[in-house]
Amino acid sequence: MQRYNILWADDEIDLLKPHIIFLEQRGYDITPVNNAADAVEMCDEKNFDVVFLDEHMPGMSGLEALTQIKNNRPNLPVVMITKNEEEQIMEEAIGSKIADYLIKPLNPSQILLSVKKILDNKRLIIEKSSLNYQQEFRRISMAFQDRMNHEQWADIYKKLVFWELEMEGNNEMGEVLDMQKIEANANFAKFIVRNYEDWLNDPKSDKPLLSHQVMKKKVFPELSADKPVFVIVIDNLRFDQWKTIEPVLTEYFTIDKEEHYYSILPTTTAYARNAIFSGQMPSEMAKTHPDLWVGEDEEEGKNNFEEEFLVKQLRRNNIQVKSSYHKIKNLEEGRSLADSVNNLFNNDLNVIVYNFVDMLSHARTDMAMVRELAPDESAYRSITKSWFLHSPLIEIMRKISERKARVIITTDHGTIRVKRPFKIIGDRSVNTNLRYKQGKNLGYDGDKVMQVSKPDRLFLPKMNVSTSYVFAVEDQFFAYPNNYNYYVNLYKDTFQHGGVSMEEMIIPIIFLNSKNVS
Repeated sequence: MQRYNILWADDEIDLLKPHIIFLEQRGYDITPVNNAADAVEMCDEKNFDVVFLDEHMPGMSGLEALTQIKNNRPNLPVVMITKNEEEQIMEEAIGSKIADYLIKPLNPSQILLSVKKILDNKRLIIEKSSLNYQQEFRRISMAFQDRMNHEQWADIYKKLVFWELEMEGNNEMGEVLDMQKIEANANFAKFIVRNYEDWLNDPKSDKPLLSHQVMKKKVFPELSADKPVFVIVIDNLRFDQWKTIEPVLTEYFTIDKEEHYYSILPTTTAYARNAIFSGQMPSEMAKTHPDLWVGEDEEEGKNNFEEEFLVKQLRRNNIQVKSSYHKIKNLEEGRSLADSVNNLFNNDLNVIVYNFVDMLSHARTDMAMVRELAPDESAYRSITKSWFLHSPLIEIMRKISERKARVIITTDHGTIRVKRPFKIIGDRSVNTNLRYKQGKNLGYDGDKVMQVSKPDRLFLPKMNVSTSYVFAVEDQFFAYPNNYNYYVNLYKDTFQHGGVSMEEMIIPIIFLNSKNVS
């Protein structure tokens, strides 16, 4: 077991001998000094894991020593100990980034708790989390044996996300969790294959909320005369990424509801996001709005008409409101909107589509630097949070929070880190997405995919009579036999979307209210 070195500075250090012996018996090495000047000098000369510093000592005070120690060793944890309970002293010590604050008279348990909280905190949390997850592991594994419904699957996914965040850095149990996620996605894919068609065609089926119903069932009921509604669609935002940025937003908003819906297939921007704004399934869009729907065989962008789709959906539902739509594709557009966000409060409904997370996921494929920065889910979450903290979007949301508003944060689909290639053959007309293929005469071996020979049953458009769709499941990605090894090495361990997985299909939709606004 690791032994820790503690420096303890107190002008009455001899009276603290029983406490020092108590800590030494528990494996801590204590260096005692009886004045603040010696404490500063010792910190310059030796490495300590933590410093106990009495606030009131003759000559240099504890607070003065604290400032010098922090100037030289900013990351060294310092525990301030004092008889003085004055608020000003506490605030000055806390402002100097102390690790803890103890009031005399001290007792041994109080000191030990402070030490463990500082030095053993991570180890104790990992051990406790590992034990709790082992118990949850059995319950989750047992659930796979049952025929779960869409709500139960969402609960399982959220539990797995919780444990993934809880055990970040726990390599041993992290491997076990990764295996359970693989098992979960294998069973989830079977669940989707069994039920997805019924969700779309059987009025009596137990179905989740789907992409094309989000506006009508979740956004439009929020429209009211007393405050504007802001709908912020952050492209590609998975549940774990939402949980990563949630603490940042709670500084400005109260989380009213954390809900979910299921993305339609394919889980791509062209299909799922257009469905959100149009309130229609893809084949319905292609039929009723051929001027707005852009097919796979066309070169132009697939999401250039989201605002038009939204206006038509509002009109179709007899909703007469003043609305705005903004799509942010780069930093300058974000800054421009942040500068003018106060003008949006004149509208009843404001939709903001933020494309950064989508750009990041694609950049991961194309840019070696980003690939290095985001080699796994943990790093991907970290980059998402870092971007969010420094993006115009947080400034936009901060300004929204200063006035009375209802905010809904959601996305159109998630992503999954793909690891296993699946060979498929198609002609030049087949789309390029790695998680689904649309075309005729698609060739592949085995049944480890979701095959759709009747696209109309899934409300998917057909380019011709023999068009079919194939969706990758679990963590697979499609690769052509030509230059197979090159493309496998290029795309393995990248984040992709379009197929069937919990990460791609189970979508956060979060309802927030401005904080501290009457």
